[in-house]
Amino acid sequence: MNIGHHALANRLFVAPMAGVTDRPFRQLCKRLGAGYAVSEMVTSRPDLWDTDKTLRRTNHEGEPGPIAVQIAGTEPVLMARAAAYNIDHGAQIIDINMGCPAKKVCNKWAGSALMQDEALALAIIESVVAVCAPRSVPVTLKMRTGWSPSHRNAVSLARAAQGAGVQMITVHGRTREQGYRGAAEYHTIAEVKAAVNVPVVANGDIASPENARDVLAFTAADAVMIGRAAQGRPWLFREIAHFLATGAHLAPPLVVEVRRWLLEHLQDHYQLYGDYLGVRTARKHIGWYVKSLPGGERLREHINRIEDCDLQVAALGTYFDELGLRMDRIPAEADNHVSIEQGMETTG
Repeated sequence: MNIGHHALANRLFVAPMAGVTDRPFRQLCKRLGAGYAVSEMVTSRPDLWDTDKTLRRTNHEGEPGPIAVQIAGTEPVLMARAAAYNIDHGAQIIDINMGCPAKKVCNKWAGSALMQDEALALAIIESVVAVCAPRSVPVTLKMRTGWSPSHRNAVSLARAAQGAGVQMITVHGRTREQGYRGAAEYHTIAEVKAAVNVPVVANGDIASPENARDVLAFTAADAVMIGRAAQGRPWLFREIAHFLATGAHLAPPLVVEVRRWLLEHLQDHYQLYGDYLGVRTARKHIGWYVKSLPGGERLREHINRIEDCDLQVAALGTYFDELGLRMDRIPAEADNHVSIEQGMETTG
């Protein structure tokens, strides 16, 4: 699969998630089987570009390409400037955010709120493409099925986006009104795929190899994008890749492997955020890794009281050493396979 002139390793993508898909997390997911990853969204407001948060989000040092950056905003001129700014800072693909359901984003008419105003959405797309095309930087779009169940307009917006020069479209199978509640539906994604010629990516409720297989088959999408299911389980990508290639399940990772991945992840995380912020922002990642493991909740409570990076690493090393004496492999989670039948039966 290609996005513009960029060839991708496979059709398993990491979804952009604010506060999660920073550079260390993206790099780890790519090491463990993801073919493509999109950054956390970067604001189009120039007055925020010099903040620590934005500078971290635009730091791509050592990251394997193609480097994709998602931008968010409401004004075509500012979105075009944001695209140029991020290209200057290493972006090779620009993704436009029209899918975020967060109130603080939608209340400013950004993210999925733009789906209520197709004229503005199209103006933003055209402005961004006008800046990116001369620099041979593909523009992609991430959106939802619509604003509400009574206002599903993903198909019409996808057609318009393709006409304006967008080279890939990702659709999360929920409306903005749903947020992350209920089951994702895939009929709309299938309709988008049938309506356009550019690659279409299916997103929403893909938490297992079976989910990925079934969604790809039902929607005819070119790829799947995985978000929340990869939190604390970045090896999900290699499990899906193996299953799609062979039809068989890959054995769960060894405890020693997960220990190594987590500790390497933490070192990258500390390097990006610094000691003070790093030890605190790492807590959520650690919690996701250990939430279903024996003694995981007790460890999480202990980790949340630690305010030193070396002590955090030591506590995790000890925990996984002891876990390795009890089991060879990380147990497969019974609830990782989410039924997607409802999403294939109804758009209600």
